[in-house]
Amino acid sequence: MSLEHLTIENIRCITRAELSFTPGLTLLWGSNGSGKTSVLEAIFMVGRGRSFRTRNSERLISYGKDHLRVIARIASAGADAASIGFEVRRGGATSARVRRRPADSLAELSSAFAVQVIEPGVHRLVEEGGYRRRRWMDWAVFHVEPQFIDTWVRYTRALKQRNAALKTQAADAWLWDSELARLGESIAESRSRQMEQLQPYWREAVQALSGLEVELQHQRGWSQEQSLGEALSSSRTRDATRHLTHSGPHRADVAVRLHGRPAREVLSRGQQKLVAVAMTMAQLRLLQDRTGVTPTLLLDDPAAELDGARLERFIAVVTSLRCQLVVTSLVPESRLFGTPESIFHVEQGRVIPV
Repeated sequence: MSLEHLTIENIRCITRAELSFTPGLTLLWGSNGSGKTSVLEAIFMVGRGRSFRTRNSERLISYGKDHLRVIARIASAGADAASIGFEVRRGGATSARVRRRPADSLAELSSAFAVQVIEPGVHRLVEEGGYRRRRWMDWAVFHVEPQFIDTWVRYTRALKQRNAALKTQAADAWLWDSELARLGESIAESRSRQMEQLQPYWREAVQALSGLEVELQHQRGWSQEQSLGEALSSSRTRDATRHLTHSGPHRADVAVRLHGRPAREVLSRGQQKLVAVAMTMAQLRLLQDRTGVTPTLLLDDPAAELDGARLERFIAVVTSLRCQLVVTSLVPESRLFGTPESIFHVEQGRVIPV
């Protein structure tokens, strides 16, 4: 699976651009603020339906424009190329098409195009709250267990209904408990399986990149001593008071610990980045082995905050993946990951093939 062609319209400083990609290494070079990262955001949106820099896609729309749009052609081994279209309009309206039909949810984009990113803010995967780690975990589950998408979408809808009832008529909220418990237990089981499968890849990656004995542990979002149905029942008073469902996989997390302490409390920024990169690399290895899918990897300023030895280890691990790479650089001579098969110069929002 790899990106063949991309059309960008009205994303940040890029009014329009068209890029053709090879299955190997593509280099985007240009000065700071030229639009290199915006190209990566556009690629990421094709497979995720959002940017990796902001949750609010409307902020990406170019000044004075009423919409942004990305259209991609994705190549898959043994299959015809797939088309993906994604659009955001001012006011928040979002739409997507996969293989020329409307997508039922943005989660379908992940199935059609597997893409991951490592950017200067990757340390937030370790440093910040559970939201980022849940998304990191679920992206892999989507690919290993395709039915997970439908289960998650149905759970999210039921959760919204329960929370809405808690705000208006709490007695009606409990009608959703049975559905939430059934779907939520299924989600937690899928996540637990994925985290268990990940462990050997994780240990290898974190040792290669950091040399630290950091542990990852799935926390399902409610007490281990209770079923989800029991947890929902026992928290009814608190839920009714706060108009919010407190137990369930929407509250899950991945604990990142070093010698029993939260990693964010004991690791430097550089160490956090290496641990976060190891989390990403371990997932990519898992997907390659379990599904045969080799995702496209986006690297934004990959040398940032890494010294010589750490950068060498990072380059070695990334290169061993043998996946499609799209890398940004301030200079056209960058050869960190080998000789590029295609090069684009990005300057003041214009993307020019070299």
